[in-house]
Amino acid sequence: MKPLNYLLARLKEPSSYRGLAILAGLVGVSLEPGQWNAIAAAVAGAIGLIEVFRKEKPAK
Repeated sequence: MKPLNYLLARLKEPSSYRGLAILAGLVGVSLEPGQWNAIAAAVAGAIGLIEVFRKEKPAK
């Protein structure tokens, strides 16, 4: 279970989102324009799901 906890901890960091966006951009070079809608929907759904379950830091 430790690898899963490590992965989830890394996904909470903003740098992980930037890294995933860069990797998606590299992969996207070879994709057809019609596939971008499906990718955008999948990414939006994944981020939405993460945001539903992510704890917010208390306001200071």
